[in-house]
Amino acid sequence: MAPKARGGLGKGLGALIPSGEPTPGLKKVSIDAIIPNPRQPRSVFDEEALRELADSIRELGLIQPLIVQQVVGEDITQPPRYQLITGERRWRAARLAGLQHVDVIVKEATPQEMLELALVENIQRADLNPLEEANAYSQLAEEFGLTQERIAERVGRSRVSVTNTMRLLRLPDAVREALLHDQITEGHARALLMLDGEEEQLLALKTIVKQSLSVRQAEELVRRIQAATQETTRQRTRSPETEALERQFTEAFGTKVDLFRSRKGGRLVIHFYSEEDLQSLYERFVDADY
Repeated sequence: MAPKARGGLGKGLGALIPSGEPTPGLKKVSIDAIIPNPRQPRSVFDEEALRELADSIRELGLIQPLIVQQVVGEDITQPPRYQLITGERRWRAARLAGLQHVDVIVKEATPQEMLELALVENIQRADLNPLEEANAYSQLAEEFGLTQERIAERVGRSRVSVTNTMRLLRLPDAVREALLHDQITEGHARALLMLDGEEEQLLALKTIVKQSLSVRQAEELVRRIQAATQETTRQRTRSPETEALERQFTEAFGTKVDLFRSRKGGRLVIHFYSEEDLQSLYERFVDADY
């Protein structure tokens, strides 16, 4: 049975690398003996950022060791291999910089801890796309049975933050792809979540990207779409009698009138489009000399 996952990951990765004393498990290994973390939440690595980090590593070396665990069950006559727990971005940049050996700290970690630690590292460095973060939370929930509250405790987030991030997974594939590749922001994506239908979400996405809308402009676009949808729904569900009454009121008042009926009454909405229109309505219905 796998050991129980330890708590407190959200407090910081610094706890994994004690300072002021020799670090247990610290050693130098061949960079080719290291393989990626299969549970790495990041799916996209910025090539330009990697090249910049590689330049820094050439000048200063790899300041912080990678955290790995030894791969077990392999041929003991061969040199050991190590699987990354955290530090894949630095490992990739170190390879790019031409390093042959790197410092590592050898730890033991369960599959759940490997995902949690990689997730926390990326969160703390603001290195993770919101969709990648959402997928990692979903993996913790589905594979390891963690509740959203428990996930929040493990990674140092609020439960509301975890819930809102996981909601991004409800978006259509095209919207998630746009978010993953930074065509839209998390704010844009959350605005699109306010729309019920996939067709509406995709149409709104197209407009947001084509017109380079800000998040506030995207929210206004969504409100307009919602209003149009409600109007269409209202038109479809009204009875012929209500439509006829509405036409009669419109003709009588000389301006657009909306009639909303319910079991216990309703509303009659009279539209005006200028101060002159309002004054005309006032004179006709309030200031009239009967």
